[in-house]
Amino acid sequence: MKSYPAIDVSGEPPDLILAAVDEFGPTAAEERGAVLRVFFVTSEARDAARATLAAQWNVNSVDVPDDDWARRSQKNLTPVTVGRITILPDLPNQPDPPDSPAIVIRPSMGFGTGHHATTRLCLRALQAIAVNGKTVLDIGTGSGVLAIAASRLGASRVVGIDYDPDALQSANESLALNPDAHRTTFELADLMAQPLSRADLVTANLTGSLLVRAASSLLDAVDSGGIVIVSGLLRHERDDVCRSFAPSSILWEQEEEDWVGIAFRKL
Repeated sequence: MKSYPAIDVSGEPPDLILAAVDEFGPTAAEERGAVLRVFFVTSEARDAARATLAAQWNVNSVDVPDDDWARRSQKNLTPVTVGRITILPDLPNQPDPPDSPAIVIRPSMGFGTGHHATTRLCLRALQAIAVNGKTVLDIGTGSGVLAIAASRLGASRVVGIDYDPDALQSANESLALNPDAHRTTFELADLMAQPLSRADLVTANLTGSLLVRAASSLLDAVDSGGIVIVSGLLRHERDDVCRSFAPSSILWEQEEEDWVGIAFRKL
């Protein structure tokens, strides 16, 4: 049975932990009481993160069986509604009304069930901006929730990319549960290793430090007047991220639980 490398960090705020492990490429996180379990693509990345954090925090390495993680994650998962979009953990008994699209996202190793503030911020931004008829590129697609939401909101074509094969598997499983999002495809790609395909609108729910490093690549993916929606940054990282996206104008901005979401328009 496949297992996933992870660390358990106890007694520290989740936001600080996630910021500290950002450079090691975490793929998912699960709060378990006072413990935050953070997953990684490889054991090497996990071990490097543990070595860094162990100097100041209580950290343990674990290997989590795939079915165990999904079972526990799904146990208490409830629907989440963000504006007109409702995210469900399983297939609905009845079809959703046309003006209130429902998206089915089962727990997986891909980020994004709608239960984290950064996902909700991106979903609000997609609804605040006219997506209908636009081409959309979703960076770090995870579970595929933002790509599928963009398609359900009327995007003409959506491509979601991720460097983690497990995330792409999760995204394609999500797509199979949402056949109405047929204009969506997923591709294996590394944001920092290759030029991005062009789109009218880019979504990037990453981390503050990665957004700073990748700002020029994200802006290069859109033409003048194009939009880049970002989240995953904390309030104290906001100004650095905004400076990295200059010269761009802020079209939309919101905060939730110390997390920030911003939509930049390229000048």
